[in-house]
Amino acid sequence: MNYILVIIIGLVIGSFLNVCIYRIPLEQSISYPPSHCGTCNHRLKPIDLVPVISYLFLKGRCKYCKEKISITYPLIEILNAVLYLIIFYNYGLTFDFVKYSLLSSLLIVIGIIDYKTQDIYTVTIIFGVISSVIFMAIDFFVNKNSISTYVLGGLIGFLALAIIVIITKGMGIGDAEITLVCGLFLGIKGVIVTLFLGIIIGGIVAIIILALKLKDAKDAMAFGPCLSVAALMYILWGDTIINVYLKMVGII
Repeated sequence: MNYILVIIIGLVIGSFLNVCIYRIPLEQSISYPPSHCGTCNHRLKPIDLVPVISYLFLKGRCKYCKEKISITYPLIEILNAVLYLIIFYNYGLTFDFVKYSLLSSLLIVIGIIDYKTQDIYTVTIIFGVISSVIFMAIDFFVNKNSISTYVLGGLIGFLALAIIVIITKGMGIGDAEITLVCGLFLGIKGVIVTLFLGIIIGGIVAIIILALKLKDAKDAMAFGPCLSVAALMYILWGDTIINVYLKMVGII
């Protein structure tokens, strides 16, 4: 029963993520006006907004103007639900489950918006920083845990990528802001793994894009999605990734 509830929550929040992904680049409020068709502007009823099910029932088209609805909407809802499910399986109904679920949803928003616009919006970073501070406060005052690893993780994540940005001029400072948020949530170990995986993923993606001639070497490529995927990989399989790496280099 708990797993079903987690899936439902993941789908519902995933639906809200779609609103954020659509409206934030347009600098629109995420709460007003209420959900409406982007083509005919008809206000959508609750029955039109049931995650995944409404899309299938309406056969991927607006009920009112019959305009095609992007398949990305249900896919994002499903992705968020799957992430919540795996996180719940790994951590149970714990403090970490809530923290990592929120970060996962934020990374989806940041990664997809950056992929579409090649821009990191300040509002998403501010939300991430404020959320991380709240979680650190709870961890310190309620759970009586040290938060130094998270504070240092944020600083290391930001400074490491900021230096790379300044030297190479191949990325934007927004990428450093992503690693700031990741460090504040995941700590020193988490942000180091995120940076390491992000660079590997970014390199592989760049090679594929250039090999397929989808872009030229001089064209800008979004690095935010690579960092988002890397951080998600750490959240889901962090210890496994670290152990595999240590075995590869012969440390264990």
